Amino acid sequence: MMKNNIPAALWVSAAALACCTQANSEKLPNIVYILADDLGYGDLSCYGQKKFSTPNIDRLAAEGMLFTRHYSGCTVSAPSRSALMTGQHTGHTPVRGNKNWDPEGNWPLEAKAFTVAEMLKTRGYATGAFGKWGLGYIDTEGDPNKQGFDKFYGYNCQSLAHNYYPDHLWNNHDIVLLPENSGSAKGKYSADLIHKAALDFMAENRNKNFFLFYPTTIPHAELFAKEEYMAKFRGKYLPEKSFTGVDSGPTFRKGPYGSQPEGHAAFAAMVAQLDDYVGELLAKLAELGIVENTIVIFASDNGPHLEAGADPDYFNSNGGLRGYKRDMYEGGIRCPLLVRWPAQVKPGKKSDHISAFWDIMPTLAEITGAEIPVAIDGISFLPALKGRKQDKHEYLYWEFHEQGGKMAVLMGDWKAVRLNLDKDQQSETELYDLSTDPSEKNNVSKAHPEIVSKMNEIMKKAHQPSATFPFAFETAKY
Repeated sequence: MMKNNIPAALWVSAAALACCTQANSEKLPNIVYILADDLGYGDLSCYGQKKFSTPNIDRLAAEGMLFTRHYSGCTVSAPSRSALMTGQHTGHTPVRGNKNWDPEGNWPLEAKAFTVAEMLKTRGYATGAFGKWGLGYIDTEGDPNKQGFDKFYGYNCQSLAHNYYPDHLWNNHDIVLLPENSGSAKGKYSADLIHKAALDFMAENRNKNFFLFYPTTIPHAELFAKEEYMAKFRGKYLPEKSFTGVDSGPTFRKGPYGSQPEGHAAFAAMVAQLDDYVGELLAKLAELGIVENTIVIFASDNGPHLEAGADPDYFNSNGGLRGYKRDMYEGGIRCPLLVRWPAQVKPGKKSDHISAFWDIMPTLAEITGAEIPVAIDGISFLPALKGRKQDKHEYLYWEFHEQGGKMAVLMGDWKAVRLNLDKDQQSETELYDLSTDPSEKNNVSKAHPEIVSKMNEIMKKAHQPSATFPFAFETAKY
């Protein structure tokens, strides 16, 4: 049996999911999923950051589980979020690139898309999204209110989300004008407004099950932090690195983002702001008396960015891995994953289980007893959370429709990367052995032709052509 050309083997049966779920008589857990924007694998002190600390986020690791091999949905925002919401990798998920939508917003999810929020609503959850959406403008089929969210507050358009002092945000379908930010004024810091709305949502739904999706814009460019945070880091990281790549003292980053003469201090300040927001979320859960049975998940949508004078090399933001945002190497797609659930997950644990964004849907389905009536690519990692025997992926797959077209496959410790697909459908397949070469410095494809052949077959099988997001070699088909 096939649906949408996806093998029936990928279907998730309700019966299979129900076998290990909580009994219906138990109170289902609240779920808080915090998604940082362009935070690198090495940007948290619990993952090795040395130039600043993240004590509140580190609490999630100390009181829960830290995953060392978790992967984002893609190497840029929109497709990564689409994979997270739909449980499908970028060979199947509807949105596979950052594509604009007039008059404001980004390419929408399809009406037939089935999201994590829609799934949780079938189990009685109140659902709210606070931050950056990027998966469909208001009144398109990708509108968050049409994709399972009762409440949305923040930026609908990810391009506008580059500005931390915007002229408007959205509250469901109502535009929230911010005249305090007219011209170059900095009156209302958007992340503060979004954070307050998220806290209010938890308080309003304290007596029912809720799913809080918190896709913050921090620390994406532009690099603007509030002065109270800048003051903590100003002068600590000089000389600043100029946008030309030369260490020549403070320089302004000119271009589509706001000019920032203190890029190093601003980046550290922004992560400190995010850490405090997380601390306030945790404090609110305690205040509401719902800590024990609330799952808090923290991740990032892709690797660290290079925009607006950001300097990920200075901070070792990719944790020594190769690549950044827009790369298919580990630094572009491996991300933090922290899970705290006091009622079920033992504190201070680490897991090297290989997982990805498309595993979030089946994991939450198994926890809540929800059904998934569509084909997905994920597998639940609830057993790993509970210290039990865990099923493993045969492979993970990514595709990227910018910078000439890219694909990648992870199969255990073998990693394959193909570049320049738009120019050459048969472009070279690079191969890396992450067990001995985690930084992907040595291409060993010539020494392992049989592995390369298998990786190429996986790429062919995993990629389902999309009329909206075709590779150049497919364009003639549409």
